[in-house]
Amino acid sequence: MNYTVPSLPLSFDLETKPVLKKLTSAHRALAELKGVAGIIPNQSILINTLSLQEAKDSSAIENIITTHDDLYHSDALPKDFSSLAAKEVYSYALSLRSGYEKVKKTGILTNNDILETQLALGTSSAGFRKLPGTELKNERTGEVVYRPPQDEALIRSLMNNLERFINDDSLSNTDPLIKMAIIHHQFESIHPFYDGNGRTGRIINILYLVKYNLLDAPILYLSRYINQNKNEYYRLLQAVRTHQVWEEWVLYMLEGVEQISRQTICVIQGMRDLMQQHKHKIRNELPKIYSQDLLNNLFRHPYTKIDFVMQELHVHRNTATKYLDDLVLIGVLTKHKISSENFYLNSALFDLLRKAGRS
Repeated sequence: MNYTVPSLPLSFDLETKPVLKKLTSAHRALAELKGVAGIIPNQSILINTLSLQEAKDSSAIENIITTHDDLYHSDALPKDFSSLAAKEVYSYALSLRSGYEKVKKTGILTNNDILETQLALGTSSAGFRKLPGTELKNERTGEVVYRPPQDEALIRSLMNNLERFINDDSLSNTDPLIKMAIIHHQFESIHPFYDGNGRTGRIINILYLVKYNLLDAPILYLSRYINQNKNEYYRLLQAVRTHQVWEEWVLYMLEGVEQISRQTICVIQGMRDLMQQHKHKIRNELPKIYSQDLLNNLFRHPYTKIDFVMQELHVHRNTATKYLDDLVLIGVLTKHKISSENFYLNSALFDLLRKAGRS
């Protein structure tokens, strides 16, 4: 079917009564999430753990499947991945964190940032598409469901228009959550890359929320909602092109923001409670080794190891080894030998993150 990707802003108002009603609850949940994130004193803990959750779920939408076990082994071993899927997930997480740091620094989200985000995924280094022939097909039937713009000049023109829409608020005073939904559909319809469009588009969602200070850190893993409702996601992407059901699409995205904000709040509160439990246990049973830096290490890395403790606590290998083995003795960690290296699993945190991934 033919769909002419429109220039932005759209020529009609999407702030309908149902959308405005849903906006209220979505913004409330997102604001609560932003506030709750502050209960974890070291934000790198959230960024490390939750960005990997987002990476795992976003990759799963593209049928790149990995387990939490492989994922956190790979987090501990950046140069020795448990599987090819884990490597791709880890590349996604690094791309997300890199984009986040840049947007926080500059306050804008440019086409160069988007190009760098896609490149960091390790999929294709070709940049924007230059050659015709790209088609989106139904995986089951092989039927062509959508042909995105084929001409390189048109693709660049549409991406330049999208860049302006993202950064120039004078173009539209539409609520930023509605704009996020429009931006995501527009990007996926332009389909500017040969590969990695879906994952890049979902990273843009998070970076846009950070740009608007609706999030302080990339911790809203919206891809879980999309993965849980994948058929509806693809149906609505296409239905906007065929029947202009923009309101239904925006409501879908707002529901995702609300649902995942509330789920993430529960995960963060669970992490806070576990940190308090571990803190009291270590202080009571191993007061000589307790420090906030040690506690942070155990939650920054669900699988930690001797090298991490050495680097982050600035201690010698023997000291780091003793700390971790003592924590095993009191039941805070469990020890696992993988290849020739020992890993120390924060089982309670691992179980919390794994259960959250199933909810």
